[in-house]
Amino acid sequence: MKKAALLVGARPNYMKIAPLWSEIRKESISFSPTIIHTGQHYDREMSDIFFDDLKMPRPDVCLGIGSGSHAGQTGLTMIKLEPVLKDLAPDVLVVVGDVNSTLAGALAGVKMGIPVAHVEAGLRSFDRSMPEEINRIVTDSVADLLFTSCPDAEVNLRKEGVDGERIHFVGNIMIDSLVQVLPVIRSSDILKRLKLQPKKYVCVTMHRPSNVDTGQTLKGILAGLDKAGKSMPVVFPVHPRTRKVIERIGWKPSGGGLIITEPLGYADFMQLMSNSAVVVTDSGGIQEETTYLGIPCLTVRENTERPITISQGTNRLIKPGQEDIVREIHAATGRAGEPVPRIMLWDGKTAGRILEVLKKTI
Repeated sequence: MKKAALLVGARPNYMKIAPLWSEIRKESISFSPTIIHTGQHYDREMSDIFFDDLKMPRPDVCLGIGSGSHAGQTGLTMIKLEPVLKDLAPDVLVVVGDVNSTLAGALAGVKMGIPVAHVEAGLRSFDRSMPEEINRIVTDSVADLLFTSCPDAEVNLRKEGVDGERIHFVGNIMIDSLVQVLPVIRSSDILKRLKLQPKKYVCVTMHRPSNVDTGQTLKGILAGLDKAGKSMPVVFPVHPRTRKVIERIGWKPSGGGLIITEPLGYADFMQLMSNSAVVVTDSGGIQEETTYLGIPCLTVRENTERPITISQGTNRLIKPGQEDIVREIHAATGRAGEPVPRIMLWDGKTAGRILEVLKKTI
């Protein structure tokens, strides 16, 4: 039996690793999976609760990296991961997404001669001021197997000179997680707890440095959400990074319909998101999930590495100003319920296709 090391670091990684772990466990004669958690997100609300909701076991190894600068997280992850990989001697190291742990894992693996597979390869925002874009480019340049979620990702890789034999179009593994936990999502009572009616509120996430690290920009976003909340409840589970800045700038809601909560587990958040009228976010994965669910999504960014969600989905890029947010939320509520075309291979079966490729190539 061959060994597969599955690396997770930040919350979105869990939703991409869980379906693959589950698929490997179903066919245990091929691979034995080991989950390595870097600890890039390390408090319970950002980590452990996601393992519970996704029915994953606790990690076999936790590196305990914690927060830090991009260089610090990347370097420390490589240092702590190397002896773990040496002892484990996996036949393949699977990295997912575009966080610092993804890059660190890919570099550590290839330098040790371990085949590296990158799930969600080829996505590009073409904005190198985003740390995630650097992580994506470098990881794809060194990984042995590149698993793509959409046709334009393969186009990006081929333009960068990647050998087509390394590229495998398998679909969107985030949708696998969504399909897998639908029964759990439906059992969540988050709407009852927050006194919300389906399709009668706005759901918000916000954590990117470009939006939350600059007090003036964050004030504009919060003011827009606060104003929009006077017409319809706006629910904002606040990322710890964002909460620190809110506390630093001393911002307070006006007392209208803006509801600020602690971070939510995967099931609670997905129940909240899937029943919302509109989602306002700066997350990459949420752009995909709202497209699958047919929910209007407003992405507070200048660009996106997931353009397919705009061309074939519900997503729209917007500016972070107060009036922009209010105007776009009001416009998006009018689009709710419009039919959305399905995207090829976003069908909940991506993990199985990944495993088939691994069995043939590793």
